[in-house]
Amino acid sequence: MPFIVAGASLLGGFMQGKSSERAARTQANAQMEAARLAAEEARFRPVGVTTRFGSSQFQTDPSGRLSGASYELSPELKAYQDRFRALSGGALSDAERARSQYAPLTGAASSLYGLGEQYLAESPEQVAAKYMARQQDLLAPSRERQMAQLQNQLFQQGRGGLSVGATGARPSGAAGLGATTPEMEAYYNALAQQDAQLATQAQQAGQEQLKFGAGLFGVGSNLLDQYQQGQVGALRPFEAYFGQEKAIEGVGQQPLDIGINIGAKGMSPSAANALFTGGTNAAGTMAGANAYNPLATALISGSQNPQLRNAFAANDFGVGPDSYFGKSSGFGFDISKLFS
Repeated sequence: MPFIVAGASLLGGFMQGKSSERAARTQANAQMEAARLAAEEARFRPVGVTTRFGSSQFQTDPSGRLSGASYELSPELKAYQDRFRALSGGALSDAERARSQYAPLTGAASSLYGLGEQYLAESPEQVAAKYMARQQDLLAPSRERQMAQLQNQLFQQGRGGLSVGATGARPSGAAGLGATTPEMEAYYNALAQQDAQLATQAQQAGQEQLKFGAGLFGVGSNLLDQYQQGQVGALRPFEAYFGQEKAIEGVGQQPLDIGINIGAKGMSPSAANALFTGGTNAAGTMAGANAYNPLATALISGSQNPQLRNAFAANDFGVGPDSYFGKSSGFGFDISKLFS
């Protein structure tokens, strides 16, 4: 009957599905266990280390995972560090006082800037003119005495009215030299040479004043640089002491670094990969065997057998309308219709 064949096929498929479900669950569990073993093998496991300079400790949670790490200096290093810390505190206090100690440099720099502005307020020409005027004021009394002596000498010699040496007008149009005695000509020539020399000196004085005023600004700037350098230099003792303090801390931290390195070297990614790959492959190898259900296979194969299907159809098994499954069965309905 088709009903029996269909029922056998349905029952076999159901049984095979359950077997496949159990096989898939078994394979998934096996893969999870392989992953757990691989993770456990690859887990970071640092080691506490003790050296002459200190010791390190590592803490783990109940699951075995690293939850904390610490290190401790040896008593000797801790004592050294405390002494350097005391020196650092005093050096930092000295550095804080450096600003007030170097403050006079800023006042001196401001004064030099102001003085430099005064010197630079005049042009070189103005300075030269003032220089010339001052020098001529100094020379005027001696020049007047020399003139009086020369006139007296000429008068006594009776040559006061002698005039020689006159020249014509200059090519530029300026008047030439007036006629006078040779002594007077020599006198005025000496004055002219002296004034020319003074003019040269006056020009140099103007240039020197300009340079001097600018130099005052440079000196003031140097003082400000010293002010800054003094404060920076005042920090150097603190930096030196604090640097030693940090160096001691670094030496004491070595046990922690050593323990971390040992833990890192103890990790075995290759072994973890091998465990995971082997477990996964093993689960895959057993998947087919776990999914196989002989009874389900027999039912499905039987329902698909043409000879068995024909036998049911020909009532070779005594199944008919008047049989136990037919109307005479007493069920009150014709079960044979279910197989038709």
